[in-house]
Amino acid sequence: MKIGVDVGGTNTDAVIVGPQGVAGWNKTPTTRDVTAGIVGAIRAAMTEAGIGPAAMDGVMIGTTQFTNAVIERRSLLPVGVLRLALPATSAVPPLTDWPEDLVAAVGRHVALVGGGYEFDGRPIAPLDEKAVAEAARGWAKAGLRTAAITSVFSPMNGAMEARAAEIVRKEVPDMAISLSSELGQFGLLPRENSTIINAALSDLAVRVVAAFRAALHDLGLDVPLFISQNDGTLMRVEDVERYPVLTFASGPTNSMRGAVHLAGIEDAMVVDIGGTTSDIGMLRKGFPRQSTHFVDVGGVKTNFRMPDVLAVGLGGGSVVREDGRRIGPDSVGFELTERALCFGGDTLTATDIAVAGGWAEVGDRALVSDLPAATIAAARAEMRRIVETNVERMKTEARDLPLLVVGGGAILVDWDVATASEVVRPPHSGVANAVGAAIAQVAGEVERVVAITEANRTAVLDEAKQEACGNAIRAGATAGSVEVIEVEQVPISYLPGNPSRLRVKAVGNLPI
Repeated sequence: MKIGVDVGGTNTDAVIVGPQGVAGWNKTPTTRDVTAGIVGAIRAAMTEAGIGPAAMDGVMIGTTQFTNAVIERRSLLPVGVLRLALPATSAVPPLTDWPEDLVAAVGRHVALVGGGYEFDGRPIAPLDEKAVAEAARGWAKAGLRTAAITSVFSPMNGAMEARAAEIVRKEVPDMAISLSSELGQFGLLPRENSTIINAALSDLAVRVVAAFRAALHDLGLDVPLFISQNDGTLMRVEDVERYPVLTFASGPTNSMRGAVHLAGIEDAMVVDIGGTTSDIGMLRKGFPRQSTHFVDVGGVKTNFRMPDVLAVGLGGGSVVREDGRRIGPDSVGFELTERALCFGGDTLTATDIAVAGGWAEVGDRALVSDLPAATIAAARAEMRRIVETNVERMKTEARDLPLLVVGGGAILVDWDVATASEVVRPPHSGVANAVGAAIAQVAGEVERVVAITEANRTAVLDEAKQEACGNAIRAGATAGSVEVIEVEQVPISYLPGNPSRLRVKAVGNLPI
């Protein structure tokens, strides 16, 4: 049996998942003390399932805490920023185009030194080791405890970053260091931004992981602990302490993966309806379609692999106006049970429309019995328009796919959607995010620049696939379960030799 947990800004969801599906679940308000919320949710889910800690094999947690920390500019450490690139790249220094309040949080402790590589792995210049040591000594005097090191084309060759880290640690032994080569993805500035944010979160990562471990200890759970990352797979909790940024956007991904598992459908559109917004995405082979654009996190462009999700202003708490003709984008959010009419409040919400129309059973229907039929019909038509229009926007092919409706606001939808072959609201749809965490796999990935010809295509692809599968196994997947799910080859323009960026991803099951 596995435990899936999703720690959101409003609710903490927990599910117990076994061979027969969901055995128990619980949804509870997220507490300021994260440990207490997780303990309460897991304990209630185990009680409902009638299963004790001894029967559990592992815990998988999805969390928005690191994303929220960046957005809210809290719990961030000042960062020493080192770029290995001179004489190149000096025209656009680190932290360019960052919001001023975020720069104030991480500081401008920046050093550019000689080093870096060309796209084919040749050095731009030798690493300036004296300059690296000088920068480290300056950071020590400033009291910095974390650093971010980035080199041009380090995903091709991370040797200079590794050597720079050795020099920094010699000068400042306790310094937490983030290397851009370990976060992957080409594109210097977005990769550098991601590395700086990762370094700024290093202290919070240790504290959050400690809170998760404390929660398991309080529950008597002596089992492996994994954390969801943004591509729908899992990472070891020890790796989260080093790479907290990889958890960004794990919430929408978990919801989409949970929807697929609960519905038993691998290729589908998904709408995850919360209290304020609906996240709409597309699934292929059970995994969300990835965004091809740089992802903005807290006003900073990053290189994270995020699901391609469209957020629209329709949720269970969306405020209804103009006799039902206008819904949202504002919402009562987590105050739904206090402010919605069906709960005795004074605000007409989308949930009230569903209750008054008879297709949702929450609150007290008698409190909305006097809503005009015309208002209910108009609001229902507007909700339908919002869903149909935006599902169509997210489709990438002409044929209609099933639409999976999940999330706490899934009760809003009981109609056919013109742009979908069928509408499915699977059982336990309200905790699909926690289910997605529980059933997640582990992944291995390879990204490199290669020159692919007709003569070497098979050999190059096979080598990359084998390496990706090996990385998945090293991440904890059982060898027999690993399969390649994605191969991406993108030609790089204006470079000699007609090179391409090749990315291969493989996933496999945990041995539990």
